Amino acid sequence: MHRHHDDEVHEHDRGLSYDLPVLARRRMIRLMAGASLIPLVGCSSEEETSASSPSSSSAASAGSSSSSSSSSSAECATIPNETAGPYPGDGSNGVNVLKESGVVRSDITSSFGDSAGGTAEGVPLAITLTVVDAASGCGTPKQGAAVYLWHCDRDGNYSLYSEGVTDENYLRGVQETDDKGQVTFRSIFPACYPGRWPHIHFEVYGSLDDATAATSITNTSQLALPKDVCDTVYATDGYSQSVQNLGRLSLETDNIFSDGHDQQLATVTGSVEKGYTATLTVPV
Repeated sequence: MHRHHDDEVHEHDRGLSYDLPVLARRRMIRLMAGASLIPLVGCSSEEETSASSPSSSSAASAGSSSSSSSSSSAECATIPNETAGPYPGDGSNGVNVLKESGVVRSDITSSFGDSAGGTAEGVPLAITLTVVDAASGCGTPKQGAAVYLWHCDRDGNYSLYSEGVTDENYLRGVQETDDKGQVTFRSIFPACYPGRWPHIHFEVYGSLDDATAATSITNTSQLALPKDVCDTVYATDGYSQSVQNLGRLSLETDNIFSDGHDQQLATVTGSVEKGYTATLTVPV
């Protein structure tokens, strides 16, 4: 026989003798649940911290490693190719100094070989170029490459070409890059002549043999010198004409550097008294 809904005995109607054991059981369950939650919360927090930290760290490390790896292996921009100008001395416009004995040298201040034997005067400048492999993200030095470097003298004249110095071949030289991809030339600070920002020309070759044979040029470019250093140097004796010429120019209006000079502007340190050092990385 079925009991009607109104006749059903509900839990709260069963009396104290029933309620006490039920309440005791419920209290125990709550206590046990509470006791179990405390360590769970604590452990969960610590485990998540310790577990997530290494994971995050690993992920960050992996991301960093991946980023570093991709940046180191990614190709970087090669040095902009520029004109060699009208006074290269590499055989492309008349005389070829590269085939002369003695052109491989670090000190380029004086003429060599059968030339008149003059020496270019001016504020000392060491020029260090670091040739690197652009395809490897600029991280790999190009050992065994060669650099031919040349520039004008304190009066804005180019040896072998300009009137009065056609019998000279100073401020020209070739060197092979070392295990760091570097070459350093000892020279003098060039003038600023009309229409051109103070600069230095260079050609990169695959090897010293290529350079001295004047074949297989890899890159032809130019190095720009910073204005503040130029201003300081041109305030010294012998550079007075450069002051006026520089005053009419800027890197932005120079016909070579006007399209961008970030990769070609050298870092220059030193002083007039002790001489300067210009450095530039050359990705090829």
